[in-house]
Amino acid sequence: MRVNSKLPHIGTTIFTTMSALAVEHGAVNLGQGFPDFQCDPRLVEALNDAAKAGHNQYPPMAGVPALRERVAEKVSAVYGREYDVASEITITAGATQAIHTAITALVRPGDEVIIFEPVYDSYEPSITMNGGKAVYVTLNAPDYRPDWRQVKASITPRTRAILINTPHNPTATCWPAEDMRALADVLKGTDIVVISDEVYEHMVYDNQRHESVARCPALAERAIVISSFGKTYHVTGWKVAYALAPRELMTEFRKAHQFIVFTVHTPSQHALAAYMAHGTHLTLPAFYQAKRDLFREAVRDVPLAWMPSPGTYFMSAGFRHLDRFREYSDLQFAEHLTREVGVACIPLSAFYREGMETGIVRFCFAKKDETLMDATTKLCQLTRDLRG
Repeated sequence: MRVNSKLPHIGTTIFTTMSALAVEHGAVNLGQGFPDFQCDPRLVEALNDAAKAGHNQYPPMAGVPALRERVAEKVSAVYGREYDVASEITITAGATQAIHTAITALVRPGDEVIIFEPVYDSYEPSITMNGGKAVYVTLNAPDYRPDWRQVKASITPRTRAILINTPHNPTATCWPAEDMRALADVLKGTDIVVISDEVYEHMVYDNQRHESVARCPALAERAIVISSFGKTYHVTGWKVAYALAPRELMTEFRKAHQFIVFTVHTPSQHALAAYMAHGTHLTLPAFYQAKRDLFREAVRDVPLAWMPSPGTYFMSAGFRHLDRFREYSDLQFAEHLTREVGVACIPLSAFYREGMETGIVRFCFAKKDETLMDATTKLCQLTRDLRG
């Protein structure tokens, strides 16, 4: 049978490819973005307690009320924005599902959605599957700040939404309040919805603060804000996240949500509700900054052009200044590091449309300290290879 694919250009993701290559060559995997350490044992105990207490049937479609209440409390305390527990907060099966649901709820055939590249790989397929068109605005190195004149010029009568991501994967940059104000100015007088992917909201370093869309009233009133319990509490495999939006937008979001996933794993929701009382998200910036600083100091003498990492748990590096690798694509260089050096990473070209070449690779430092030191020891082989 011939299948007419809705996504004919989509193949195996680079994350799967590089992880498989890492296994094949016994490389330290700093490619895919997930921790290799355990979550707080108290969270596992809370999960066990929830299951034993009988929380094993369908929860409400919008999520367990206690968890939505904890989210509302956190968002109010951190960002000063009040969201109604009953009508403006929905628990989702991960942030990717929340993003897809937001696009499904909003985008009709022929609609346009502005996205910024380098871009997380799920955005464009979700737009395409819903009959929309992704309109790209490029974030240029080295600072990867938006060009607001280009954004404004990209808006047409068909623009339905703009999808932003800060702290930004893969560039590890963070939008300052100035950019949020600029976005609000660009959208003034339009009906364009903001979909704000903020899964790394608690991974902002050097005494800076995360500028959530929820902080900006002019944006919050037109935005679906998405965050991730998996990223915040080191349980990416639980696939639990949440979406915030004004009542009118959340009504449409839930219409799609109930038919995409309906609801989310019940014991996990009860466990997270109980665990959020500990406030561990407040310690997360210091926790990951220590890992970033450990890794950054350890690789200081590795002859790559290391880039700043003010947010997320990624750090990128350029290699084109090295004569030996001047003609390598970033994919070829990532494969070389995996096969010959023993450290897997991700080529930044994976976050661009086909044909874009960056000369940059991305490393994940959400790993045990011993994993980072093992990777550093192997990366020092690159220095020896260049000298030899």
